[in-house]
Amino acid sequence: MKTTVADLILQRLRDWGVDHVFGYAGDGINGLLSAWERAGDEPRFVQARHEEMSAFEAVGYAKFTGRVGVCTATSGPGAIHLLNGLYDAKLDHVPVVAIVGQTARSAMGGNYQQEVDLMSLFKDVANEYCQQVMVPEQLPNVLDRAIRIAASRRTVTALVVPADVQELEYEPPSHAFKMVPSSLDLTWSAPVPGEDDLRRAADVLNAGEKVAMLVGQGARGARQEVGTVADLLGAGVAKALLGKDVLSDELPWVTGSIGLLGTRPSYELMTGCDTLLMVGSNFPYSQFLPEYGAARAVQIDVDPTMVGLRYPFEVNLVGDAAETLRRLIPLLDRKDDRSWREDIESKVERWWQVMERRAHTSADPVNPELVFHELSPRLPDDAIVAADSGSAANWYARHLRFRGDMRGSLSGTLATMGPGVPYVIGAKFGELGRPCIALVGDGAMQMNGINELITIAKYWQDWDDPRLIVAVLHNNDLNQVTWELRAMGGSPQFLPSQELPDFPYAAYARSLGLAGVLAAKPEEVAPAWDEALAADRPCVVEFVTDPAVPPIPPHATWDQLEKALESIVRGDSDRVDVIKEGVKSKVQEFLPGTKS
Repeated sequence: MKTTVADLILQRLRDWGVDHVFGYAGDGINGLLSAWERAGDEPRFVQARHEEMSAFEAVGYAKFTGRVGVCTATSGPGAIHLLNGLYDAKLDHVPVVAIVGQTARSAMGGNYQQEVDLMSLFKDVANEYCQQVMVPEQLPNVLDRAIRIAASRRTVTALVVPADVQELEYEPPSHAFKMVPSSLDLTWSAPVPGEDDLRRAADVLNAGEKVAMLVGQGARGARQEVGTVADLLGAGVAKALLGKDVLSDELPWVTGSIGLLGTRPSYELMTGCDTLLMVGSNFPYSQFLPEYGAARAVQIDVDPTMVGLRYPFEVNLVGDAAETLRRLIPLLDRKDDRSWREDIESKVERWWQVMERRAHTSADPVNPELVFHELSPRLPDDAIVAADSGSAANWYARHLRFRGDMRGSLSGTLATMGPGVPYVIGAKFGELGRPCIALVGDGAMQMNGINELITIAKYWQDWDDPRLIVAVLHNNDLNQVTWELRAMGGSPQFLPSQELPDFPYAAYARSLGLAGVLAAKPEEVAPAWDEALAADRPCVVEFVTDPAVPPIPPHATWDQLEKALESIVRGDSDRVDVIKEGVKSKVQEFLPGTKS
């Protein structure tokens, strides 16, 4: 039996160690689907309910395993549907390869059914490498390059394979003119800066008296080195949201997340420091960094195109985070004055006290902060946690104290709605023995999470560990946008755009054969988490939460507070509860003592 181009593509994926491909069928990839049948479903084809979910699942797989994620879709509409997930991967620097079908070559240019200019469509999202296979001899080179570039540059690449080409007999490139051979090997090197540059950076850091560090996902492999540098410099360490799992939140000098969703200690760390060291982060919001001219700054990043972007850094070190820090450490002087570090630690301690008081502030019916506060100590040390965009991301950033080998992520740069559930599905296929938890609002759940429960029901019995929890904040409100309207524009809640239809999330999960738990009272929150974590199958936990609990940023200005009140005066539908919960939440930051 002949080997087709599609057969070769699957064989090459196996050779690269690809074990799962997330996709959805369509006649534009019929050749590939036939090859999958002949290959005994290796690599395994994971069927999502929508191509966008396939892309998100590939992103989740790549984020939590460190391996290349692969997704596939048919021509035309299927390829279009992949785009949102692929942009999520690109903007968060995640390696994903998309393999998509195309109309037959003989029909191209004829306004044929489902004919879309896919090379133009993917030109931006896969700008590092996007190729169309026109003859068998292009393989395996183009596929190898797509995987190699995605992995080495942490980006998205795309391969477009016309339907008729998939079914052609494979002919390898010959030892001839205009033929391009290929190879499988991929080795890694850890770039490091020169000694002179390291010395310049050390001089800046040694001169500082109040040093702040900001670490991102690029520092994930440098946990020990970051701790050593922080100790030498007496520094506090803030974490970009994508770097939440880089350091344990149990360390007293770790101030937590930074930015709009960040903590007060992180905000005060940046406003009070005289020296900044940023490691492995592309944190984009410079208004949360020190005032320009107030601090000297050093950056370490492996990507030379990403240095010097966010702050007027004095020294930009291009290199692997761990290896660069190892070479920097011998050049650093230990700071004897620990008063700056002690002040940071006292603020961190106070912050967690405030968070506990806020979580126990009464609400109607359940305070969403209580949901996350009760989850935090219950998280298994090896848990994988994904938060969706929206108000859930606020509570994820502030209330969850990561420790051990916990991993966590969300759509950091694109901040798109909908990846929470597919992220943990992808993670479950990549890390079968680890518990996974998705934290989503009801807006994201209605957007696509409900349908992906069907995917979970389809596959969960194949997993070594069945623990997959989807926690839904059920408040019938697109809550994050509602608060943005209030705080940023002084607009009242616009119900036609913000109000969501009611839906029985836990009951629907049970109808699919999954577990479902409903918590509609504060005293039911902790038992709901216990039941979900002990379940013998995936579980949806539905928390009926109060939309009037405000995600007040820790640095909220009086102007923002006044605009929130202005929206109430204009007739916000929830104005009484907004006043009540806003005041009660804010007062917890100032009043010691008992819970209210």
